[in-house]
Amino acid sequence: MSLLLLCLAGYLLGSLPFAVIVSRAFGLADPRSYGSGNPGATNVLRSGNKLAAALTLAGDAAKGWLAVWLALLLSADPAAAALVGVAAFVGHVFPVFLKFKGGKGVATALGVLLGLSAPLALGAALCWLVVAAVTRYSSLAAIVTALLVANASWLWLGEPRISACISILCAILIWRHEPNIRKLLAGTEGRIGR
Repeated sequence: MSLLLLCLAGYLLGSLPFAVIVSRAFGLADPRSYGSGNPGATNVLRSGNKLAAALTLAGDAAKGWLAVWLALLLSADPAAAALVGVAAFVGHVFPVFLKFKGGKGVATALGVLLGLSAPLALGAALCWLVVAAVTRYSSLAAIVTALLVANASWLWLGEPRISACISILCAILIWRHEPNIRKLLAGTEGRIGR
């Protein structure tokens, strides 16, 4: 199967809006209609339904992992799988099914990392948890983690093509947090639990 077709399949898989799907299944309001308006697990959590948020998180992470796993299965090329993982991430951030207005991609990025390198994904999850626990800012935890993962991939993986894909993914993730960066600098960013 050509790399282009794999990337297209990854993009379409990434475009599945689990926040919207899970919210509808639970009879909740569309997550794009409240809070940040972002179709992601953090915004679903604002509905007060922790199970729906957990399922959204799991679905978003699973589609990133599945895209990489399928690409490895079909191409046996880790660099191609990394590119397909980026396509799935881009699908989450710019989903065709939601008129290209998607989430910020934190859970999907974690799923992609898990498919490429379980130790790197574990390190990313731990970094996010520590920063979030200390600062109570989900967005800051995501930004710090993305910066560290982008750099760690070059030191840890030893495969420039995969590290380049991870760096692109991390750069897009940070860019998607631009409104949060402005709020953090202004002191108006909401904290976890408030």
